[in-house]
Amino acid sequence: MSENTPKISVIVPVYKAEAYLHRCVDSILAQTFQDFEVLLVDDGSPDRSGEICDEYARKDKRVRVFHKENGGVSSARQCGMDNAQGEYTIHADPDDWVEPDMLKELYQKAEEEDADMVICDYYYDEAGSSSYKSQKPSSLNHEVIFCEMFRHLHGSSWNKLVRGSIYKQFGIRFPEELSYCEDLYVNACLLIHPLRVVYLPKAFYHYDQYTNATSLVRRPWETILLQERILYRLSEKNFPAVYFQQISRRLLSSQAYLVLHVGKSYLDTFQDDYRELKDCLAELELAFKTKLLYWVAFHISPRFSYNIAHLFSRLKG
Repeated sequence: MSENTPKISVIVPVYKAEAYLHRCVDSILAQTFQDFEVLLVDDGSPDRSGEICDEYARKDKRVRVFHKENGGVSSARQCGMDNAQGEYTIHADPDDWVEPDMLKELYQKAEEEDADMVICDYYYDEAGSSSYKSQKPSSLNHEVIFCEMFRHLHGSSWNKLVRGSIYKQFGIRFPEELSYCEDLYVNACLLIHPLRVVYLPKAFYHYDQYTNATSLVRRPWETILLQERILYRLSEKNFPAVYFQQISRRLLSSQAYLVLHVGKSYLDTFQDDYRELKDCLAELELAFKTKLLYWVAFHISPRFSYNIAHLFSRLKG
């Protein structure tokens, strides 16, 4: 590895981020750890985001900017990965921000334990409040973590420092057809291999849930449903059967929940599409209301369940 090669590459996909991009990039450049590069990938943003990226590159030699036609968050992340020079990589979203000791602590842990992946905790920020989210897996076995990412661990790429070479070693890329849970899918692709994974019980990343009103996670439920179906198809195709069998019901359950809120023609085939869930509701780790919706959909009517789901939503609102 060249002496000029940075220890860490921080990849930031940028789209319509002019209102909060400064906070994100400033927090990265303020790191106590110095040996890193920042790759700002302007995904054809129609606002001033691209200009802001260029301004950072002119001021700080650690910043490299890539301008591309709009292709979605996966293509932006992959553009960053294709150009990353660091020994390790980590991602950051432009509407979030990080604590100044994040890279130092993560890299130190990776070096101490010769890790392929370091997982840490994070902060969940809402308007006026911030809560600490532990991401401690029940085991550091890669197969266990694979399963738990589809249950209670966050699948993000922003709380995971990953050795860059293993992406190439296993031929893992961000699929352009996924623009939701694309990081969950890629991390799962990594974890079907025998990686050395370690856990650092500290939080550095602030997952902002209030600043960006157009965040990808706030898209219409039908759009998310279609993305969940792509995630299912890619997982079934590319994960070994023994791995896919452990997560297939969880993936189907996510889809079923969305269908019962979207409605439309999806309800017509609900009982056939999700029949695998019918006899295993007791085994799934689901809230009581969700189990009730499924039971009604299977034993009475999907459309009646859809009406109940919207009643719940109105009462909650």
